[in-house]
Amino acid sequence: MKCILAIDQSTSATKALLFETTGSLVATTSVGHQQHYPQPGWVEHDAEEIYRNTIEAVRSLLEKRPMPHDDILCLSITNQRETIVVFEKRTGRPLHNAIVWQCRRGDPICAKLIAAGHSPDIQQITGLKIDTYFPASKLKWLFDNKPDIKRAMQRGEALIGTIDAYLIYRLTKGRVFATDHTNASRTLLFDIRELRFSEKLCKLFGVPVQSLPEARESCAHFGETTLDGVLQASIPICGVMGDSQAALFAQRCFRPGSAKVTFGTGSSILLNVGDELRLAEKGIVTTIGWVYGGRPTYAFEGIINCTGATIAWLKDQLGLIDDPAITETLATAVPDNGGVYLVPAFAGLSAPYWSQDARAAIVGMTLQSDKKHVARAALESIAYQVKDVLDVMAAEADVPLTYVHADGGMVRNEFLMQFVADITGLSVRTSDLPELSALGAVFSGALGMGVYDSLDDLVQLPLGFTDYSPAMEADLVEKNYAGWKAAVSRVL
Repeated sequence: MKCILAIDQSTSATKALLFETTGSLVATTSVGHQQHYPQPGWVEHDAEEIYRNTIEAVRSLLEKRPMPHDDILCLSITNQRETIVVFEKRTGRPLHNAIVWQCRRGDPICAKLIAAGHSPDIQQITGLKIDTYFPASKLKWLFDNKPDIKRAMQRGEALIGTIDAYLIYRLTKGRVFATDHTNASRTLLFDIRELRFSEKLCKLFGVPVQSLPEARESCAHFGETTLDGVLQASIPICGVMGDSQAALFAQRCFRPGSAKVTFGTGSSILLNVGDELRLAEKGIVTTIGWVYGGRPTYAFEGIINCTGATIAWLKDQLGLIDDPAITETLATAVPDNGGVYLVPAFAGLSAPYWSQDARAAIVGMTLQSDKKHVARAALESIAYQVKDVLDVMAAEADVPLTYVHADGGMVRNEFLMQFVADITGLSVRTSDLPELSALGAVFSGALGMGVYDSLDDLVQLPLGFTDYSPAMEADLVEKNYAGWKAAVSRVL
């Protein structure tokens, strides 16, 4: 059977994966990259390292699972969204470290724009809130503080791309400079009605519109590559999607009212709201789910900055655990959280609060509190944040939610998934395959390569799952959630 090679370039690592066109995972390998923190609240990645790791991950995968070149149909790409790279047009080499979606250096710029009254106009055009989570303010910071980069941009010697556009440019040796609509819609520079970059917003943020990539449908062709000679001959690049939308696509949430949660470094909750643009309020943003056959599908999105990142903090910063998996053992070793709540506002609080000044806190500790309570509080904080977003999202969309799809590495944590079901009151359907972002890009690639003729064909493909149903008593749910809201109020 023909296979599709996939790249999943995430916040912490680059995965190479091989899928059968039916969606079955054949093999995978991963190469991690370093996180750079130049100042408190700043986060960067070495984009050159990411490109090298992309090539190395594919090389390692094909050494582990050799196969004839003719059996690889195409390369599909999914990626961390909102992370931005400025690179040299001639060589593709980065002119600065990639500025990561978690980075808060654009906060003062965003505050000035909000104070100047730009919020309504920007939301009307982009569907998004003014926040440095999105890269436009970071680009303005870069041009304001790095005159060499600004001059290169003005001379037409530099280009700007999200990670997908940067990788495509490098993989095609500069022959293709393009992104897809899902990634473009996350820049705070993209008109989601007109499906093009907004000259008005580019002028506002000081970004030359000609330095931005062409926006194509996710299942379009994005050139050809040998992956720097790893392959004997070129294969098409087909199927490009931002990681969260790709997971929505892989879950086959093609009907309005279907929702998913991706549990990654941060979490994105997406709800399909159909092909008519609707602007949300109360901390929820509107984004492009995908564009297929010239027709956009829109989605409400709630963004959570820290979910998996909270567990990584317990391990890497506090040294409280050696392995993220141990959090489940610790959490279930105590009957409840002992009144301990962790509010993971390490980079502010996003949806539905959007408080960039909030900072993380652990509250409610006593002399009886220990690391089991803190680990449990960390896991519970993920579920509380999901409930915060889903409650607002369901009200905004005016649709009753009965279940939500879940994916990402943390779906293996049974305590967390059951607690999400209990606190939200929804059935949680977890995918047996954690790599759904890669699968979504693969499904998009399979559509673009003509393996499937329609979205209906994809619905028929099997996908294993596990269901978690709400089981907690209503009064205990209310008590737990009230404790969370009280904790959040202390950091706002």
